Amino acid sequence: MKDILSLGFQFDRELMTTLRLTTGGICSFVGLDMEDTEDCKVCVTESLLLLMHSGYPAARVSFSEDEGVYVRIEADGDGSKSLLPDDGISSALLGALARDVNMEKEDDCLKAIEFRFVRHGR
Repeated sequence: MKDILSLGFQFDRELMTTLRLTTGGICSFVGLDMEDTEDCKVCVTESLLLLMHSGYPAARVSFSEDEGVYVRIEADGDGSKSLLPDDGISSALLGALARDVNMEKEDDCLKAIEFRFVRHGR
């Protein structure tokens, strides 16, 4: 696995939009098709929303190349809530769109999310 980029940031709408655009660029860099690129952008956004809804003020997002793209999103700071009932939709989207989804919890509180998208036909 080859590290590409790691960013830490406070939750802010403009920064989340910037990260979504960055995700698209990284997916293009590793050779994902448009459909997987759009799905990856959705997964990054939903992961950030899950951590934000868990009460965290910030996150660190890391992208690596591994037959496509591997994404790890870690909470930064202290969270105080377990997953909310409405967050089940975000979790379901992640499971439906990405491969190898792993949600790490500590004391029933979400701490990190990781998933991957694999290049097709290579």
